[in-house]
Amino acid sequence: MIRRALLQLLVPLWVIAIGAPGAAADRVVLEPVTAGLVEPVYVTHARDGSGRLFVVEQPGRIKVLSPGAPGPAVFLDLASRVRAGGEQGLLGLAFHPAFPTNGRFFVNYTRQPDGATVIAEYRVSPGDPNVASAVERPLLVIPQPFANHNGGMVEFGSDGRLYAGTGDGGAGFDPGNRAQDPADLLGKILRLDVDSAEVSVFALGFRNPWRFAFDRATGALYVGDVGQSVREEIDVVSLGGNYGWRVLEGTRCTGVDPQRCAEAGFIAPIAEYDHTGGRCAVTGGYVYRGQAGTLPSGTYVFADFCTGEIFRLDGGVRGLLLDTGLPISSFGEDQEGELYVVSLGGTVHRLVNLDAPVLTLNVNQAVLRPGDTLRVTLGTRTGNTPLVADEYVGVLHPDGTTVTFLTRLTPPAGPTTSLAADARTFPPLAPALALAPGTNVTLADVLTYALTGAESAGTYVVFAALVRPGHLADGRLDPGDLLAVARASVDVSR
Repeated sequence: MIRRALLQLLVPLWVIAIGAPGAAADRVVLEPVTAGLVEPVYVTHARDGSGRLFVVEQPGRIKVLSPGAPGPAVFLDLASRVRAGGEQGLLGLAFHPAFPTNGRFFVNYTRQPDGATVIAEYRVSPGDPNVASAVERPLLVIPQPFANHNGGMVEFGSDGRLYAGTGDGGAGFDPGNRAQDPADLLGKILRLDVDSAEVSVFALGFRNPWRFAFDRATGALYVGDVGQSVREEIDVVSLGGNYGWRVLEGTRCTGVDPQRCAEAGFIAPIAEYDHTGGRCAVTGGYVYRGQAGTLPSGTYVFADFCTGEIFRLDGGVRGLLLDTGLPISSFGEDQEGELYVVSLGGTVHRLVNLDAPVLTLNVNQAVLRPGDTLRVTLGTRTGNTPLVADEYVGVLHPDGTTVTFLTRLTPPAGPTTSLAADARTFPPLAPALALAPGTNVTLADVLTYALTGAESAGTYVVFAALVRPGHLADGRLDPGDLLAVARASVDVSR
């Protein structure tokens, strides 16, 4: 029903990305986001609708980049706790699904002075959302026999549990055979209950699962497992699965335990590649589920650290997306599902498709009171192809179900309706709007509204969307219907 689909589109905490139309890969570029970082290894968001990005620096700091800020600021400094260098350091960060209300987040780092892996909880400070408290609550400490293969990724699954990737303990070919030992926490994907600190082994048989991610649409867990000297692999990981290391490197028998190479039960990777052309280590990425049309929805993106090549995986077929030359330490995802590229050399870029339409929407004030006037600025940009779309502009009310769709802007007017109606109650502002290639226009005060004091207090979401012509007439918002979307939140108080 259109009610459910539009709620997924408009509610600030977007749980499921709708998906955008297919986009030509040769028009995808890297757009600079920030630079001057010190050995960044990860970027993520706080699940709170703030638009902030959080960057993990390997020496032990987390930086926060707020919208409109000139540069990142220090969110948390753990350098005194962290043993950094080589593959050690501050390696992972995950915000609790309820972070907007509980302020909890979790880190993975290598401890001073012994090099043990620590997974610990921190909280945001009560007085400043851009500064964290220094109080630590350790959840798990894992001794490390060697300095390499520390894993480091932590992320929450849809089950509310924290997942962590651990390497096999280091050295070459897992001399302690830890990855195949179900009683050992190394060489695994672990699952933690962050309230009780209970830990279980979710899957085993990994060498160094440096980066992994959940597909936000399906929940599937994609893991990039760094190989020894010949093969790199991408695995889709399920509960109880054994992914072969040290017996197998990808699908190749390592010769360490040759009697086990044909053993049933090992799960093969969905993709693998060798070290030709200077390739050396896979950097696991994300399944694209964003709204900006950067890639076809469902495309998996990953990279090789040594060559800087970014690959795409569609239907099991691997192709080259970009050859960047960057030492790509990680990918990241913002709350809207757009993808970012982290270079160990100190930069963060966003993947952008030059042919995808882009909407931007800004409001003059984040908090409004009776007598204030809301002013909305709308920007539209097209690439080198023409665009025809139905344009929608409206406001989602604090009750989460009532929407005002505007049918004209001067003066503002439009039906206010429950989303439980049929598609005819959702008229576009401009049906079959035709935009020429290279259009780049910004309309200031495209909507103005003076508050009378009769409005309900709470958070309103002002939105704009471009939809394929006539595609809401069937009463559903299907994958591919949405071409571009932008939104901004406004708090109305009395």
